[in-house]
Amino acid sequence: MADIRQVTDAFAVAAQLSEEDVAAIAAAGFKTILCNRPDGEGGPMQPKSSAIRAKAESLGLTFVALPFSGAPTPEIVSQMAHVLNDAPQPVLAYCRTGTRSITAWALTHAGQGAGEEIVDAAAGAGYDLSNIERLL
Repeated sequence: MADIRQVTDAFAVAAQLSEEDVAAIAAAGFKTILCNRPDGEGGPMQPKSSAIRAKAESLGLTFVALPFSGAPTPEIVSQMAHVLNDAPQPVLAYCRTGTRSITAWALTHAGQGAGEEIVDAAAGAGYDLSNIERLL
């Protein structure tokens, strides 16, 4: 089973998922899987998002692909906010380690005056986002 790290009641992150993880994710109550990892980034052994999508959809989950590399751009942050607002919750986002997913999630809150709360929520899930607190 994937190492799922709950950030809020509506959002969690994980490292790379496999098809085998999807049934347990559905059983855990997640409604949407959000993929932030480009296919092939980890080489040919990395599970394809299309296979994870097929398994997720066969179990009634929503699957959204929003892959990106490096720091999330303003466009990615905007698209992430749209997904988080519109997709059935709770949402489980994944990438290679979970870091880019939680960073994009945090940046969707930029300008809302909740920087310390966002950094604390990330820290509770095991991610240090103190370096971007000033952006939040």
